[in-house]
Amino acid sequence: MTTENASYVVTGARGHVGSQVAKRLLEAGKKVRVIGRHVEGLRAYVDQGAEMFTGSLADSKAMSEAFRGEVLFTMIPPEQSSENVREHQKRMANAMTWAIKEAGVKYVVNLSSMGAELMEGTGPIVGLHYMEQALNDLEDVHVLHLRAGFFMENLLMSLPAIRAKGIVPSPLRADLRLPLIATRDIGDRAAHYMIERSFTGKVVKELQGQRDLAMPDVVKILGHAIARPEIQYRQVSYEEAEKEMVLAGMSHDSARLMVEMERSLNEGRIRPLEIRSAENTTPTSLEEFAQEFAAAYHESWRRKVA
Repeated sequence: MTTENASYVVTGARGHVGSQVAKRLLEAGKKVRVIGRHVEGLRAYVDQGAEMFTGSLADSKAMSEAFRGEVLFTMIPPEQSSENVREHQKRMANAMTWAIKEAGVKYVVNLSSMGAELMEGTGPIVGLHYMEQALNDLEDVHVLHLRAGFFMENLLMSLPAIRAKGIVPSPLRADLRLPLIATRDIGDRAAHYMIERSFTGKVVKELQGQRDLAMPDVVKILGHAIARPEIQYRQVSYEEAEKEMVLAGMSHDSARLMVEMERSLNEGRIRPLEIRSAENTTPTSLEEFAQEFAAAYHESWRRKVA
């Protein structure tokens, strides 16, 4: 049930999903407050009519002010530098849920992930399980958890290996079909649910992307887009994957948890629970995203040459 003149609050407004949520709400003429740690990344929203609030999501007192509104989009930003990722996630979740209660928020759309129904063994998704449970414990707050599939944008992390070795390395099984989704589709759907507000109580909805694809097929599509059809998918060991993540700048704890997640994907523990349907299927195909991937690939070469 929608309410005229409702105010909307968006966390993670500088990120892939949060930025799309804010964009869609502003395009719909809604009263929007965007939250981020730094002013620079929020100015564009202010120019479009949004209110800006700077602060950390772990600062419960500040967030109790920032969250004052009827409808809130929440997410826990990924943290790849912490040596205690789960403690970081718990601190964020506890601060935000306390702030939601203090601010009197009525509706929350929460970005989660497939696998968030599991209490352990899913790497960083365990933190999203904790967030879901913390939100579910709130009384008189309607919560919609959007459990999304594998972000297409994560494929951008393979650019250095493509440039250096002509491969996309990962410990994921070559025959494992992943529900790949563009983050803009998640943002569009989240904004839609925020405006519509037809959910009551505590609800879970999956977003499975346009279709499932195995990594060799993913690499073939990306290779075609960047005019390098020879690039190959290479399945590597969990140990090699963890080592490469640390070399790329991740903390040891973050890399360990990422490998734990990939192991759970391989073992079928993290998987869609809903049958694919029109409601949980989103429009952007990997072929469409591959054009963005190609632009990023060519830009990375230009930066390297410069």
